[in-house]
Amino acid sequence: MNEEQSQKSNKARALRPDNDEFKAWIGSQWAEPDDLESTAMASASFAAERRAALSARFPGKRIVVPAGDLKVRSNDTDYRFSPDRDFAYLTGLGTDREPGAVLILEPTATGHDATLYLVPPAGKDDDGFYTDPRTGEFWIGRRPGLEEFAAMTGIATAPLADLPSGLRLSAHPHKPVRRALSEMRLVKDEWEVQQLRDAVDATIAGFERVVGELPRAIAHKRGERVVEATFDGHAREEGNAVGYETIAASGAHATTLHWITNHGQVREGDLLLLDAGVEVESLYTADITRTMPVTGEFSDVQRRVYGVVLEAADAAFAAARPGATFRDVHEAAMDVIEARLREWGIVPEAEHEESKLFRRWMVHSTSHHLGLDVHDCAQAKRELYMDGPLEPGMVFTIEPGLYFKADDLAVPAELRGIGVRIEDDVLVTEDGVENLSAALPREPDAVEAWMRQHRRA
Repeated sequence: MNEEQSQKSNKARALRPDNDEFKAWIGSQWAEPDDLESTAMASASFAAERRAALSARFPGKRIVVPAGDLKVRSNDTDYRFSPDRDFAYLTGLGTDREPGAVLILEPTATGHDATLYLVPPAGKDDDGFYTDPRTGEFWIGRRPGLEEFAAMTGIATAPLADLPSGLRLSAHPHKPVRRALSEMRLVKDEWEVQQLRDAVDATIAGFERVVGELPRAIAHKRGERVVEATFDGHAREEGNAVGYETIAASGAHATTLHWITNHGQVREGDLLLLDAGVEVESLYTADITRTMPVTGEFSDVQRRVYGVVLEAADAAFAAARPGATFRDVHEAAMDVIEARLREWGIVPEAEHEESKLFRRWMVHSTSHHLGLDVHDCAQAKRELYMDGPLEPGMVFTIEPGLYFKADDLAVPAELRGIGVRIEDDVLVTEDGVENLSAALPREPDAVEAWMRQHRRA
């Protein structure tokens, strides 16, 4: 639905006066705003460096990067706006303040000039001030003006209406620009690393709140929703939102990799796999998984499966260092999982070595980059992502797992319905990696002690 359709839908049930006297009255006697944005955001200087780096990659080429538009949820109501992540990366703007905006980098003899084209807020003398449910202050609150956006970002601004219609209609980055930005985003700058630290810290606090609500989750017919609501509410309180749909998988649901339905019960004696991340206001997100015993203590078989996953994670940590590759990290974890499953006698002999039949119980990769997207840098070339050397400043996950589905007749009955994943967010340093989520226990005894500390009766 475009803006004109939205206005028509709203007008069909509007009962407000529509005469000159009312318009003059509603537009008068308003104080000047006392929250004017007049200083640069902390991200502004870093975003400027990113634009300069992109400019150097595309000399003489116009670069168009839109924020994206509002998306209709139902009839004339929209989803909360979240800008295109490349736009956020190049402007430093997060949250939901600039739907419809377009960043233009116009080539010059020495590089590019940046202009941020925006929809100006409706003035008090503009009907849209009170009639437009998408941009009017009565509907969505005060919006920064063009001068404020210029002060915040350090980018020249202009009304979106001034953008040539041809550029408006084709406002999307070309594939080479998307790829270049993905590759630039592989290594985080100082500001980005701090955003990710903040996201991880907020996520750890959210996991603690979930443990406190486990008794209520056990008592509820849809306890997984209690877990999800607890974490998601925390994410809105402490950040912008969740960085992705929370996985609150109890019992056999933990064997479904992206279980987001979350309508199941949380039963005593089961494991709860919680995969969740807080997205902070800058849109950088954490991505952490812990698998915890609902009652606070692992059974013997749960501890045995958990131990293999933890050993695999530790092997991946040991392999992660500057100069290594994602493939090295993954294979270190897979070597552990294969060896232990063979010791258990559940991996059949394969006709071909490359068949890797043990991967039946872990089909995903061990790591992915993390940043503005939970699966960041997805457009980067494979030789730079999977096979490129790790560099200081890269942030990624380490997340091996084992998933024995309830109907898997290839494993002993005691293993069926057990799913375990352990996921941490790590920063590559000069001599190894720093576990950003280290404050969240991983060792089984430590997990049990942590749960006793945070669980409410």
